[in-house]
Amino acid sequence: MAPVLVLWLAMSLSGTWAVDKGNFKTCDQSAFCKRQRALKPGESPYRALLETMELTNTRLTLQLINDNNKVHLLLELYRLQGNITRVKINELKPLRPRYEVPDVLIREPLTEPLSLLSQDENGVVLSLGSESQRVIVSARPFRLDIMEGREVLMSLNSRGLLAFEHLRMRKDTFSYKVSSTVASVWDNIKRVFSSQVDPEGEKKEEADPATQAEKAKEEEDKVEDGMWEETFKSHSDGKPNGPSAISLDFSLPGVEHVYGIPEHADTLRLKTTENGDPYRLYNLDVFQYELYNPMALYGAVPVMLAHNAQRTTGIFWFNAAETWVDISSNTAGKTVFGKMLDYVQGSNETPQTDVRWISESGIIDVFIMLGPTPKDVFSQYASLTGTQSFPPKAAVGYHQCRWNYNDQEDVASVDAGFDEHDIPYDYIWLDIEHTDGKRYFTWDPHKFATPKEMLQGLVEKKRKMVAIVDPHIKVDSNYKIHNEIRNKGFYIKNKDGGDYEGWCWPGSAGYPDFTRADMRDWWASMFAYDQYEGSMENLYTWNDMNEPSVFNGPEVTMHKDAVHGAWEHRDVHNLYGFYVQMATAEGLIQRSGGVERPFVLTRAFFAGSQRYGAVWTGDNAAEWDHLKISIPMCLSLGLVGISFCGADVGGFFKSPSTELLVRWYQTGAYQPFFRAHAHLDTPRREPWLFGPDNTALIREAVRQRYTLLPYWYQQFYHAHRTGEPIMRPLWVEYPQDPATFALDDEFLIGRDLLVHPVTEEGARGVTAYLPGKDEVWFDVHTFQKHNGAQNLYIPVTMSSIPVFQRGGSIIPRKIRVRRSSSCMMHDPYTLYVALNPQRTAEGELYIDDGHTFNYEKKEFIHRKLSFAKNMLSSANLAPDAQFSTRSWIERIVILGASKPSKVTLKTAEGQESQLEFDFDASMSVLTLRKPGVNAGLDWNVTLQ
Repeated sequence: MAPVLVLWLAMSLSGTWAVDKGNFKTCDQSAFCKRQRALKPGESPYRALLETMELTNTRLTLQLINDNNKVHLLLELYRLQGNITRVKINELKPLRPRYEVPDVLIREPLTEPLSLLSQDENGVVLSLGSESQRVIVSARPFRLDIMEGREVLMSLNSRGLLAFEHLRMRKDTFSYKVSSTVASVWDNIKRVFSSQVDPEGEKKEEADPATQAEKAKEEEDKVEDGMWEETFKSHSDGKPNGPSAISLDFSLPGVEHVYGIPEHADTLRLKTTENGDPYRLYNLDVFQYELYNPMALYGAVPVMLAHNAQRTTGIFWFNAAETWVDISSNTAGKTVFGKMLDYVQGSNETPQTDVRWISESGIIDVFIMLGPTPKDVFSQYASLTGTQSFPPKAAVGYHQCRWNYNDQEDVASVDAGFDEHDIPYDYIWLDIEHTDGKRYFTWDPHKFATPKEMLQGLVEKKRKMVAIVDPHIKVDSNYKIHNEIRNKGFYIKNKDGGDYEGWCWPGSAGYPDFTRADMRDWWASMFAYDQYEGSMENLYTWNDMNEPSVFNGPEVTMHKDAVHGAWEHRDVHNLYGFYVQMATAEGLIQRSGGVERPFVLTRAFFAGSQRYGAVWTGDNAAEWDHLKISIPMCLSLGLVGISFCGADVGGFFKSPSTELLVRWYQTGAYQPFFRAHAHLDTPRREPWLFGPDNTALIREAVRQRYTLLPYWYQQFYHAHRTGEPIMRPLWVEYPQDPATFALDDEFLIGRDLLVHPVTEEGARGVTAYLPGKDEVWFDVHTFQKHNGAQNLYIPVTMSSIPVFQRGGSIIPRKIRVRRSSSCMMHDPYTLYVALNPQRTAEGELYIDDGHTFNYEKKEFIHRKLSFAKNMLSSANLAPDAQFSTRSWIERIVILGASKPSKVTLKTAEGQESQLEFDFDASMSVLTLRKPGVNAGLDWNVTLQ
């Protein structure tokens, strides 16, 4: 093994587990970020050339000019369906094409008509459809304002920080010297003629085109460090295309809270960055990341949401290059007392947040999502990049993983341990050691000699497996995958045209060029059962290290001057993991003939990754703060479309105390992706290894997950249909309640369950905010009723998981927990009906086969459950759908009820029968026993 890899592994496996921040750039060490950040607000050189404006039914085009260097840009403005405005800025005549991101949008966005309202020498006003919504384009300096009535919703370049580094030839090249000599001679000829025509010419030197051209040339010739070459540590980045950075500022009047732009280990509400680095978006393999800072992590979604009590808006900065995001606010740093003083003194300063995006290359292409509600923004973003994939139901269950289960006997032993300790699970995972020498799509011939036998053993228990397939390919002439990729020319190239090689787990590795559709097609074909030997239909896939991770590369990733066809890696970097997961998911679909839904976990991601599977928060640590940060990290991902998120339960690095491990299971059981995982160097931590008391606590947390699977599954269906997050901040449902705007230690699952996990060591109580002035919430464990709009102190013990059901909701559960979700498919339902103060409630029940795409052919049951006027009814929400279930309604529990004299069930056929019931007067809980009706049919129950 090469010395570099040995050194890296030694560091990885040693006890000194902490990020080496010196391995990763700050803005000052990133030449384009430093250049752009040095620009001062209020000095914009750009103006709009109104005489170049062209307005068609679908778009406005307009040239901008940089008065410093005379470079012309082309502005394109589109009004899109669904209250979205798109703004594109590119060079009018670039020296060569600039990169525009493909494959992320699900279709070319549909446009709506733009109309001109007025125009003069200062600018133009355009209508955005409704009379009150318009765009104002100001000419000098260029500025764009989006307004509704008299209110400015958002301004672009209001601070004058638009910057667009045009492509140019390097001045010390031969071709540059020839062209510049010709230009110089021509300028002199023009000057001679102009002075003969106008003897006063010298007095007008400032207006002389030749002088202006000279100034522009000075601007062009100005060379700053890092424009044509950049060095970081021992790595050199040659930049044959020179500087190409872009930047644009956005002002958000009335806004104090902005969210999104994952992935960062930080609070849900984004912080201002004036006194430190901007937030960075650049997919990186960060070894045990630090918390509460803006460093880049494994994924990048360049989407920000802005929210106040009146409106929610979004900005989608559509660029896949390294990006930095600066945030400033005129209220940042003001204390509550300072804000009260402003109020008392009658200060009328409107709160405002300013955001500035800086990217290394590409074009400015931004989608402005105008809401006005949070759910409108989710819908707008989903219309661009798609929704969360609908996973197999089993994937919503519990996953057991570590680096590594040693061999087939180890897998069988762990599997049996779950049965012995009566803990359900659905997937067991294999990390890199299961392969033959880190050759993916293979099995270790000694430790996993008969993989189909192992998989068949899981099939018999209705369980599944996930095996890792990373995108770095061992360079080995005896390895089929490597030989095929090399022979087909599918590897990424280095700047000299050879196959790019770097170090990763196998040692020397090549990196397939997933930006190529033909490469992705080939990769997908490798998951066919006759290609991936030993695989079966219950084997699914995990894509790790796909930032891509290159142990000996700059910042532990690929050199930016590596080549993907016509483009440099710097242009496409943040797309790499997106493409790996896309190709893998397609492979799992194809192997079943398009019948079975895939499950693929990815570490790296981009906008649109939600269409292909799940993500997790990467290599966390067994520390209380890492447990806490898992909540805002997943909330941030959900806000930008990626709902299927979770964190390694127990922490990947280090060993958790038993208290931390139990609390992590209790938290993870209420997050969308629920997987325990651990580092190779940590002691084993299967749930039964910490004494019977802790085993019982973990068992109870996992069982709570399984009883709620019907609700979880229908939240995934809803997310797939609408783009709304599953795990969501409280402000999404209570957008006018400022008390919810910065909360990130509690969350909602859908609309109806509020969870406040215990994340403090030694906690004896937690304080949960229950929202909703006229609402009530029921403790799901005790059925105690609490009023909304209050901070509720909840005493806790080690068994406590504070969860509340919203009054006015109906939630289905399956109380009979079996060893896996598939074993529970035909089990009966219990309906929990929580009445609001108006004594009404509603909910849904969604049922399908749990694993195929047949739901797209209308093979499902979707019921509306309603309680009003003392009647609970089930009605069909999808009369054109066809599916049957053996499940029935076993019990109905009504919270906040009164005692009836009798309870009558009426079936679809009109048959009536009396139901037995129990009433707990102390808690106002009515339990109806054995209605016995099929869950897919019409029925009603009347309380008299």
